[in-house]
Amino acid sequence: MENNLYQRAKNAVTNMISNQGSSAEQQQAAKQAIEAAYQEASPEERQQLQQLEQQLQQHNQLK
Repeated sequence: MENNLYQRAKNAVTNMISNQGSSAEQQQAAKQAIEAAYQEASPEERQQLQQLEQQLQQHNQLK
């Protein structure tokens, strides 16, 4: 069964990246969702969370 916190983090990052005018609040919410998901993540989910963090950082650099 997939970690609900992981799914929330994934959704938060996806929504923020797809929203061209993402706000600082959205960025912070995505970052917090990733941090929360790490606590219950399986090793595979941790790898995916690292990828989400990289996507978030890349998105922030493009702004």
